[in-house]
Amino acid sequence: MAEHAEDAAHKPETLMEKIADKLHVGGGGDHHSSSSSDSDADERPRPSAPPAPAPAHAPASEFATASFADTASVAAADAKDKMFRLFGREQPIHKVLGGGKPADVFMWRNKNISAGVLGGATAVWIIFELLGYHLLAFLCHGLIFSLGILFLWSNASSFINKSPPQIPEVFIPEDLVVNIALSTRYEINRAFANLRQIALGRDTKKFLIVIVGLWLLSILGGCCNFLTLIYIVFVVLHTVPVLYEKYEDHIDSYGEKGWIEVKKQYAVFDAKVLSKVPRGPLKDKKN
Repeated sequence: MAEHAEDAAHKPETLMEKIADKLHVGGGGDHHSSSSSDSDADERPRPSAPPAPAPAHAPASEFATASFADTASVAAADAKDKMFRLFGREQPIHKVLGGGKPADVFMWRNKNISAGVLGGATAVWIIFELLGYHLLAFLCHGLIFSLGILFLWSNASSFINKSPPQIPEVFIPEDLVVNIALSTRYEINRAFANLRQIALGRDTKKFLIVIVGLWLLSILGGCCNFLTLIYIVFVVLHTVPVLYEKYEDHIDSYGEKGWIEVKKQYAVFDAKVLSKVPRGPLKDKKN
């Protein structure tokens, strides 16, 4: 009986233990399954958040402003390039004058040098025009004064304990003389060729321009002598290009209006007079 009671008491405990073990295992399985599901949920790729909408108005307006500014600048540059320019030039006035050191002097790129050159030209004009000096007398007097000073300085240097004057050797390079001669020859030949074309009657417009220019030059030459004329041209070269560069657009606008009026008058003159004048042959006769 005692053994049977012990077995009976032992069985419920065993049964309860089994139930408890099953419950424990089941709870652990649920916990494992829940944790695995959580891990699966964590590992499962989540849909990314939609990107924040870009500010539509600001970039579009900035882009539109930038494109409009670029278009306006390009249009302004094209309009400026197509604008009427005096004498049909397509380059800046500095390039028209040569673009070298003489152009820098005429355009006052270095004010000290330009002022010195203009002041020297003014002094020469005053000496020869107002004081009545002649060129040969001026050169002789200048050489006498310079050679006298240098001669006395060289001989007196030993008495006054000073070094004699250092007189540099001056010589004219051959290349410079050849280049000047070639440039002068080219310009003279081109002038002769233009005069020949005008004399043959092939360009009436150029003929009228040359005739009017020579007539105005003769009037100016009758009012002053050659030295004064050169000085006037020198002063004009030092003043007109600078003023033209400063007020280029305004001067060109007025020049365009004047040029249009000149073309109208020339068309009338051509229709009434020049068209009735017999012209020379268009081509030279072949031998």
